[in-house]
Amino acid sequence: MTLTHEAIETVQTPIGPLDFELGLPTEKTVTHLFDQMDFQRACQAYLWALPMVGFAHSRVIHRKVGGVGPGDVITYEGYEALGAILTPNVTTPYVVFYADLGRSGPTVVEVPAGQIAGSAMDFWQRALVDIGLTGPDKGNGGKYLFVGPGQDAPKADNMVVVHSPTLTVFCFYRAIDPDPAKAEALKTSVRIYPWSQRENPPATRYLTPDVNEVAKLRPVPRGMEYWELVAQVIDEEPVQDRDRFFVAMLRPLGIEKGKPFKPNARQKKILTDGALVGEAMAKANSFDKRFDGSRYRPDARWDYVVMADPAQDLEHYSQLDERAAYFYEAVVLSKGMITKTPGQGQAYLASYRDKNGHAFDGERMYRLRVPPRPPMKQFWSVTLYDVDTRAVIQNEERIAERSSRDDLMTNGDGSVDLYFGPTAPRGFGKNWVPTTPGKSWFAYLRLYAPTEAYFDKSWPLPDIEPVP
Repeated sequence: MTLTHEAIETVQTPIGPLDFELGLPTEKTVTHLFDQMDFQRACQAYLWALPMVGFAHSRVIHRKVGGVGPGDVITYEGYEALGAILTPNVTTPYVVFYADLGRSGPTVVEVPAGQIAGSAMDFWQRALVDIGLTGPDKGNGGKYLFVGPGQDAPKADNMVVVHSPTLTVFCFYRAIDPDPAKAEALKTSVRIYPWSQRENPPATRYLTPDVNEVAKLRPVPRGMEYWELVAQVIDEEPVQDRDRFFVAMLRPLGIEKGKPFKPNARQKKILTDGALVGEAMAKANSFDKRFDGSRYRPDARWDYVVMADPAQDLEHYSQLDERAAYFYEAVVLSKGMITKTPGQGQAYLASYRDKNGHAFDGERMYRLRVPPRPPMKQFWSVTLYDVDTRAVIQNEERIAERSSRDDLMTNGDGSVDLYFGPTAPRGFGKNWVPTTPGKSWFAYLRLYAPTEAYFDKSWPLPDIEPVP
């Protein structure tokens, strides 16, 4: 049967014209609709998967730069070692390790006494328990027993028993003691071993990354590399009830639990396009937050970095956008990082645009005046990150951060002027963070053990301003 022009109705839509024969989509329109459906799902799945891809990629980095496996402990410290990590601070060492509960069964983690701050998280970066100062051990050291899905919890006296909904548990802590000797000791004082070997636990391996290998790695996966990690985690971890629809949406794109990921040409194109547009959405979601209460004060462009609850799941919904905003630009989360208690935990503020609302240009000079009496008990720091990689900015001077632990030039009123630009400002080299022409950056201000003036917002933090 030959269709007449009158039999076809064309409807103009936001995704282009759609043709219908007596209300039924034509073959061409059906193909277009399925392509659009799968593309839109890929964009949303990109945002949904950010937390697990962040950890999956971290695991890849651990293996490549230190030969790190489950139960091994790796320390990232200093500018070069942190080059492939999302938005780290450079002032303190990071001690990182993970457990494979599927292979090892319930696993014991012994954390040392001292000034450490961190957490244990499942593969979706949901904080299971804090460790250290803001955890049950309160900095006095202690033993934690992690039990995986479907595993029985052993009777463990004098241990904090933690049930994980995923088989992989990531742990980290920062050694924040200002005494270098004590901070050094804390890096190799943690132990991790299977519960089944508790009577004669094996020695824990302590490793440091090969900085030459770090330099070769990208801190963020893109394109098909992103989806390969998604497929890998879906295949190896239990599917959570809250995620079943997202997993279903990925099946037409070749990602399915229990099946090899071998996408055809159509699927590859849609996934690649979805990752590209999904990341653009993630940038808007992170760098121009539209959540109520995301701005620290109305008089300057400083936003709260963490708008997600560490558990991610609230009474009536799970925080899709809030967690995507954080995990696009960062990795690891703890309850201490959203502290509401003065003198405990940490606070994070970010500036993504200058006073005039423009992106920070690596070719220009900017100034941030840190007001006197910063609201913290331990120390503060300001770190610059590359917009494209969300890792510390790369420069010949190997400087990405300035902190109150540095020997900074101070103004008469106690304020500190920090400078960000391609050349050192005369007389303020100690306060300078070098930037690179052609590269854009953003800034984090961290407050360790924030005090009341941060919580009641009485401490003003001005914009980062271009220097004429």
